[in-house]
Amino acid sequence: MGATPSACPELPGLRTTPPPRPHLAPEPGLPRKPAGYSSGMATVHARISASPDVVWAVLADGWMYASWVVGASHIRSVDSGWPAVGARIHHSVGAWPLLIHDSTEVRESRAGEVLELEARLWPAGSALVRLELAAVDGDTEVTMVEQVRRGPFSALPDRLLDALLVPRNREALARLTDLAVRRSD
Repeated sequence: MGATPSACPELPGLRTTPPPRPHLAPEPGLPRKPAGYSSGMATVHARISASPDVVWAVLADGWMYASWVVGASHIRSVDSGWPAVGARIHHSVGAWPLLIHDSTEVRESRAGEVLELEARLWPAGSALVRLELAAVDGDTEVTMVEQVRRGPFSALPDRLLDALLVPRNREALARLTDLAVRRSD
């Protein structure tokens, strides 16, 4: 028996009940969480009033990354092949002068459909972030899944991670929505 999506009153278009999660297999060689800790994934959704091509255009512009990713404050450089697999965005997180420099690398890329990233932030570790786009009646349904893979946050219980990541990722999709809708006007 499947769950019925419920509306998120804070942000129209977001649902609190996720559809089945995409496949994100544990990476070989990563430490396993202790008993009672699963390798959970924070999942959020948005329906954007723009085509998948328009949403993809925002995602494919690496210089826009700090405009929709919560916490990214400055883009230092973008590899010329972005968003091809292996390409990186070199970004900073924080406020000057307390900036942390790191990068995000593309793990999977299918134009207009999927962008999977490994986001790094030393010393916090890294996370796998997957954005899936689907055309729905002229709009785009975006599913964003984040799974912490390395670092101290990987040992936290799923409920605590969700409490930290879900609001942040809802805001990221709200920003992505604003950018895509503006671009489609």
